[in-house]
This record gives sequence, structure tokens and C-alpha cells, in this order.
Amino acid sequence: MSDTKYEPTPTEPPPNYEAAAQPAPPRPSPLRAPLPLDLPLINSLKDKRVILASASPRRKQLLSQIGLKNLEIVPSTLAENLPKSLSPFEYVLQTATQKAVSVYSSSLNSPTLGDPALVIAADTVVVSQAGHVLEKPRSEADHIAMLKMLRNTTSHKVFTAVVVMAPLASAREPGYALENMVEETTVRFGRDIGDDVLMAYVKTREGADKAGGYGIQGIGAILVDRIEGSFDNVVGLPLRSTLGLIEKVLQTAEGEDLEDEYGADEDDD
Repeated sequence: MSDTKYEPTPTEPPPNYEAAAQPAPPRPSPLRAPLPLDLPLINSLKDKRVILASASPRRKQLLSQIGLKNLEIVPSTLAENLPKSLSPFEYVLQTATQKAVSVYSSSLNSPTLGDPALVIAADTVVVSQAGHVLEKPRSEADHIAMLKMLRNTTSHKVFTAVVVMAPLASAREPGYALENMVEETTVRFGRDIGDDVLMAYVKTREGADKAGGYGIQGIGAILVDRIEGSFDNVVGLPLRSTLGLIEKVLQTAEGEDLEDEYGADEDDD
């Protein structure tokens, strides 16, 4: 790729950055969508209230790919203001946990919808090689500077925490089962990417609403040389791990209910 020199990056934000940060309407696809996964776990949730505690269209799309299509979208309203002094692992885990607990609590005792059968929350951060958490770009100047930094360093990391909650039928505290995990993926940009390519990508506005300033599932793939770890973790939700968490939390909730109903096994002696 060429390394065309550009004049100093602009200092003023472009007029349509806020508009670019809004979720784009889905585009109709001429291709026939694949059939959903025929799994007992997914089928058991089809007629139940499953909440995604996120407004991310990418997370919704990823979950729909495995058959969770009738999701109720209830974004958390909590301020995401945990101190950046926390490790990336703790930062995303605490943020995702707060989202899940907040949305779960606010969704209980609905007179029309009933209690949720499952709540899924997630949080993703991009962390520079120097250990700094990268937010969404604030302006075009910030955006191009962010991408240059990612190109000029060896690699960066993407951490996603996933938290899932399911209710216990018993009255046992705290009334729900909770499972969580944090997944890490290492991403390396191509060192030969020219400033002209970075500027052209910034002008597409695809990365305007994304932490780190790029979308690996879209045009931003041209920036990425290689990854180590889960691809969909970089998109915003590691599907295989999430599916495992859903299975685990439902088994935990069911096991607690059965134990409450029949009592724990007594020792033989």
C-alpha cells in the first residue's frame, strides 16, 4: 500500500459524526438466510422472554445467527464511568455485570411480559499496546490519530465480557443465577497501510461509532493483518463462549430449583 503524505489532520469534528454513530437501518440481502441452529437449548428459549441488555446492532445480529431472533432490546441506562485505573479485564467484567443486574432488576414483575427467562449483557473495550482503553473517536482528527497509533504499534487487544442471568423459581437469595466470562483477542494492523488508506477509511464513517475506530466485520477488515483469538469477540460478542454461558446459567438455575424442591441429598452416615 502507498504511503502518500497528507496535510496535518483536521482539528475540527466533521458535521456528521454524531449521525454516523447512530445504528444504520438493516440492508435487505438478496441472499437467502441460513436456517437457525436446531439445538434444544435454543429451541427452549424461542417462546420465552430473552433480553439483550445492549443497543448494539452487531450483538443483536450475532445472536440472531444462532437462532435467538426474538430478542427484547433493553439497553442499560447506567453511566459507564468506572475508573480506567482498573485492568481491562476488571473494567469490562464490572461494566457488563452492572448492565446485566440493572436490566434484569428493572425487567422483573412486568404485568404483561412476565419475568425474563434470560438476560444477556456484554461490554467490549479496545486496549492499546501501552495499556490505554480506547473509546469511540470524538472527531475526524481523533479518529485518524487513533488508527495511526494502532498501525504503528505491534498489536492491540480486544476484551469482551459477557454476563448472563436467569431466574430461580425458588425464593433463595439473590433470586437469580449468574455466569460470566471475559474473552481476549489480539489484533495486528498491517504496518504497510498508508495514510491515504486510513484517511479513506475514516471518511466512510464506519468506525465512528466503534471503540478503537474500526469495524473488523466491515470495510475495516482491510486494516487488519492478523488476529489471535475469536473473530466475533472483536465484533462485540464471542458467540461460542456466549452459547456455553447460556447453557451453564440455565443448568445452574434448573439445578437450584430442583435442589430447592427435593432437598439436598443427605449423607449416608
